[in-house]
Amino acid sequence: MAAPPPQPGPYAASLPAVPAWLNKGDNAWQLTAATLVGIQSMPGLVVLYGSIVKKKWAVNSAFMALYAYASTLIVWVLVGFRMAFGDRLLPFWGKAGPALAQGFLVARASFPATERRSADGSLVAPRTEPYYPEASLVLFEFQLAAITLVLLAGSLLGRMNIRAWMAFTPLWLLLSYTMCAFSLWGGGFLYHWGVIDYSGGYVVHLSSGVAGFTAAYWVGPRLKSDRERFAPNNILLMIAGGGLLWLGWAGFNGGAPYAPDIIASVAVLNTNVSAATSLLTWTCLDVIFFGKPSVIGAVQGMMTGLVCVTAGAGLVHTWSAILMGVCGGSVPWFTMMILHKSSALLQKVDDTLAVFHTHAVAGLLGGVLTGFLATPDLTAIHSHVPGARGAFYGGGIAQVGKQIGGALFIVAWNVVITTGILLAVGLVVPLRMPDEQLRVGDDAAHGEEAYALWGDGERFDVTRSEAAARTGAWGNGNGVMEEMVDHRLDGMGARGITIQL
Repeated sequence: MAAPPPQPGPYAASLPAVPAWLNKGDNAWQLTAATLVGIQSMPGLVVLYGSIVKKKWAVNSAFMALYAYASTLIVWVLVGFRMAFGDRLLPFWGKAGPALAQGFLVARASFPATERRSADGSLVAPRTEPYYPEASLVLFEFQLAAITLVLLAGSLLGRMNIRAWMAFTPLWLLLSYTMCAFSLWGGGFLYHWGVIDYSGGYVVHLSSGVAGFTAAYWVGPRLKSDRERFAPNNILLMIAGGGLLWLGWAGFNGGAPYAPDIIASVAVLNTNVSAATSLLTWTCLDVIFFGKPSVIGAVQGMMTGLVCVTAGAGLVHTWSAILMGVCGGSVPWFTMMILHKSSALLQKVDDTLAVFHTHAVAGLLGGVLTGFLATPDLTAIHSHVPGARGAFYGGGIAQVGKQIGGALFIVAWNVVITTGILLAVGLVVPLRMPDEQLRVGDDAAHGEEAYALWGDGERFDVTRSEAAARTGAWGNGNGVMEEMVDHRLDGMGARGITIQL
């Protein structure tokens, strides 16, 4: 009996599903890394933001993160990706273009501007070309772009007009993020100069921290009552969001080499070591100076350790990751707990979640430390600049100078561009909510509330009429009277009686 003819499938020789250049393992890891980074933003930071703020801002804070994530994807595939990773237009910008056509997305991924040639035109280093399709690269780089804007939102929670935020996000992505990404990763002048940013210490964290601080200055502060008391509404959920962020960082730093090579393995280990060291360092400082450990402080310490190691995660030894964790848990702690109280500027600018300290300070610190600690063997695998290495390995002060110079450029660009965008948006729509909305919160901004609960977990008695509730107060069974406040605001979407929490 004759054997049945072979059935067509994804691996059939006659089909183009697996071209000769495609490495299925590389592609699988890059898609996995992209998913892990996506989990950091949604649900990770969405949950973290919705729980670390006051109850009345839980919905608004989570929505700002959710909107930034979604809007970034559309702008990214329309024009953003090729501005950040396409052909060179300027020394700091790529040529805009869509990343939508099938022919582009199924072709081999490529960084055309990373090709390095000598003064006489001879090839020094070929362009970077991972062994998977462009679609995988577009997805991974989108996740890094999206989380940058989500982190930036942390500086503006609790008062920014949501319409202004909706206008700001695509403009900042196009005018600031794409420039930083092209300059350092896509083959721009900082890339070819030899500035090292392994996975976003500058592009993601320094940018989001500086831009968030600048935006907080222009948007203005929260209400005085919110600034004085802004307790988290759910610390357990905050820990859960922080945990998703920590675990997702394996994709953040593990996907940066664009291949599951030895650098990826080193990076993932170093990432976890630095995070744990920084968390313990921050917690110890809290105990020494304030007498007790803070759960919020532990999450912040975890974050600063992750941020600090990002600039050099795959390029340093693990003992260096411990050192970066100690620095990441102590220097931002000092700027937040000590320096902040004595600085008029830091006191004036209302950075809601201290993104400047946890991301700008930690990101800058990590970039400079990478200039000292980057090892020649690992850096040679990752960098196209011959002989790149840290000062502790014979690189002298040159690499440290490059790291500082690159940071100064990123800081200056973000201050100028963020200021320009917000001034332009402010001409069309107010940047800050009016005070009457700020006093109410989510119900005024969205017509929704995060928790349909009364008091500390007591459910609303649906057998009571709204009219009865309006006429006064009633006992809760223990002789305690519940004060009822009507927050109905015409035209603001309020739905009636709400407990003032």
